[in-house]
Amino acid sequence: MTIPVIIADIRAAHARIADAVVRTPTLRSRTLSELTGATVFLKFENLQFTAAYKERGALNTLLLMPEEQRARGVIAASAGNHAQALAYHGKRLGIPVTIVMPTPTPSVKVTQTEGHGARVILHGERFDDAFAHAQDVIAREGMTLVHPFDDPHVIAGAGTVALEMLADQPEIDTLVVPIGGGGLVSGMAIAARSIDSKIAIIGAQAELYPSMYSKVKGRDLPSAGDTIAEGIAVKEPGRITSAIIAELVDDILLTPERDIERAVSLLVQIEKTVVEGAGAAGFAAMLTHPEHFAGRKVGLVLCGGNIDPHLLANVLVRDLARSGRIARIRIAIQDRPGAMAAVTHLFHEAGVNILEIHHQRIFNRLPAKGTAIEIECEARDASQIDRLIEQLHKADFEVSRVELD
Repeated sequence: MTIPVIIADIRAAHARIADAVVRTPTLRSRTLSELTGATVFLKFENLQFTAAYKERGALNTLLLMPEEQRARGVIAASAGNHAQALAYHGKRLGIPVTIVMPTPTPSVKVTQTEGHGARVILHGERFDDAFAHAQDVIAREGMTLVHPFDDPHVIAGAGTVALEMLADQPEIDTLVVPIGGGGLVSGMAIAARSIDSKIAIIGAQAELYPSMYSKVKGRDLPSAGDTIAEGIAVKEPGRITSAIIAELVDDILLTPERDIERAVSLLVQIEKTVVEGAGAAGFAAMLTHPEHFAGRKVGLVLCGGNIDPHLLANVLVRDLARSGRIARIRIAIQDRPGAMAAVTHLFHEAGVNILEIHHQRIFNRLPAKGTAIEIECEARDASQIDRLIEQLHKADFEVSRVELD
């Protein structure tokens, strides 16, 4: 297959969208570099108005669309970021927009898309279900489909991310790019290879949805499950994008949910920036496969920041638990006055803060005069929790940790 996008298309797209899309910064992260053993540069596409890179491809496509098609309106299937981008720029340009979203799409993305004036239809569990329903709507209403990734104009718009990254930080020798349907990595690979043929292009995909990995490598891995990276939870990769990736991308790395969660948390803690699961997938791949990146000058795209606040809170707390700063300790005590005071005194002496206490008098294996308590607590680090547990054992309490998987 002949690649339908060339560097001239990407440069033209960059000029076309320049006055309506943020030229986001690409900055070196000293702390993430120390953490990974690579020199890490971050492209903050979560600073776009709709908080994702998708504006680039959506706007480029709308600007190239004939007036007759604009008047009939456009439609897209999207897990959220393409939807918001198309809705926002469609409203700016006076183009009616309909979006079909999977039913589990985070409410923040649905609300924001509707806030940009689009009609939103919720249908199906995944992108592929929503896409099939969008085809039905097109057959009835005659709108023009704007595909979120498998379209040359969208790919060209996405490629403008690499143009900016390599202009701002020409020393980058490796790009790590999240993959769902493959539009972003396709555009970036075309641009990067045209600028520097030796640059390494690595795709990052959620372990639960290895669809592009399977297609390119000839594997038959299942794509299913509830991933935090719903923006790249695509079961069927694009026809155009898979051909580009097979030719231009050096490798695709899979990363588990735990590392995606950790990447989101670290970006909040270290960079003070909010990134959704899909947007953190590139950094997560570095955490999962550090040996691939040691000593390299790595460019990461924080491609989206639309994460549900409640989900973000859960991710941050879970990461604190995994790092040992928050723990839940189960303690068997006698159910009599003063027993709880003896326990809490040891917490006080250890300098560990109690967050919540749960009693379990019925559903336990203890004698009738005993009770089990579970205490959620917070400490400076894991070693402080370890010292507390040691003191509880010395005081003859039966103690166990409630582990987080």
